[in-house]
Amino acid sequence: MEPNWQLARKRPTLEKRARIIQQIRAFFVERNFLEIETPHRIPANVPERHIDAIPSADWFLHTSPELCMKRLLAAGYDKLFQICRCWRAGERGTTHLPEYSMLEWYRSHSDYHQLMHDCEELFLHLSLDQHISWQGKTIDLSPPWPRMTITEAFLQFSSTPLETALATEKFDSIIALDIEPNLPAYRPFFLTEYPIEHASLARKKPEDPLVAERFELYIGGLELANAFSELTDPVEQQQRFTKEELLRRKEGKPPYPSPAPFLKELSTLHPSAGIALGLDRLVMLFCDQNKIDEVVSFTPEQL
Repeated sequence: MEPNWQLARKRPTLEKRARIIQQIRAFFVERNFLEIETPHRIPANVPERHIDAIPSADWFLHTSPELCMKRLLAAGYDKLFQICRCWRAGERGTTHLPEYSMLEWYRSHSDYHQLMHDCEELFLHLSLDQHISWQGKTIDLSPPWPRMTITEAFLQFSSTPLETALATEKFDSIIALDIEPNLPAYRPFFLTEYPIEHASLARKKPEDPLVAERFELYIGGLELANAFSELTDPVEQQQRFTKEELLRRKEGKPPYPSPAPFLKELSTLHPSAGIALGLDRLVMLFCDQNKIDEVVSFTPEQL
């Protein structure tokens, strides 16, 4: 009987994936980050309108390790990172899997500007000559990487004003259809300062309370990471959770419990910043693959 050729042909990519993960781990250890493991099965995730958790008995598989990692920050841990599996229902496509790998890191006494610098350093650590070749494009990784605010992006790339997009709930579709395709393809790019309506767990910008200290990282057209300076006000965070939960229920989605221990401990969190980076997509870039199926050992369809 012949070996399973679909699995056998992935070996060079999976070997490179393993080396990339080893390099990532070394990068953070060298900078005195503590590698942490948190439970994958939890009683409550962050209630988010467009993210559905997968039930596990009467609890849920985590959609991100962020709540547990921020509780550790609030308990006095300084710099943390984690490489783990995450689960989100209904996520399947060229760059999506319902079970995927996430790299998250958090810094106490820091903000989102430091995380942008971390991203630049991490990719330079992984590259040999400050360039990567992906799908026929040579991407220049030399810092500093360009940045653009959401307000600037709407003015430059969208015929719909930002205020109208927010009022008519077209913000996400305009980002996906009008703005993302026009972002530079040959340079990593930070899209920054999201409107407060899309702040999630990010704090308001002191100089402009209408926006949040949040950014997303794009490289070669791929959305790689979501990051922000952390909101540390439990009252405001509960209000945001309540609003998201009401929107979920309005759309007929099942109710989610509130993450009470996280909210209780949030007030002891120092000014901090955290980032979630899609590890599978990072591997896609460095292995020059345009489909997430090619950089994981098994897809759901192969099981």
